[in-house]
Amino acid sequence: QVQLVESGGGLVQAGGSLRVSCTTSRRSFSINHMGWYRQAPGKQRELVARISSGGSLNYADSVKGRFTISRDNAKNTVYLQMNSLKPEDTAVYYCWARERDSWTEYWGQGTQVTVSS
Repeated sequence: QVQLVESGGGLVQAGGSLRVSCTTSRRSFSINHMGWYRQAPGKQRELVARISSGGSLNYADSVKGRFTISRDNAKNTVYLQMNSLKPEDTAVYYCWARERDSWTEYWGQGTQVTVSS
């Protein structure tokens, strides 16, 4: 079982920046993809960004050019740097990881990001 521990998030004004981090309890060699999803009130959970162990990236169109995902395999940690934040970025952000062989998925507990206008 893999546990994902998130940190960061909080309240920021529009145009500001935040960084969220997520550390796994298992060494990264068993984890292929890691990333972030978000869920706003009344909306479905959606992909924000994800990164493979080889560095392949995927971003939601709504965050391209503003958010950057990165990964430190030595620290078993994935980061999401969020710049030029907008009120519509307000959501609970969930860390996500998927194992290489079994494709088992894991989720963090979520961290709130609130962007005020």
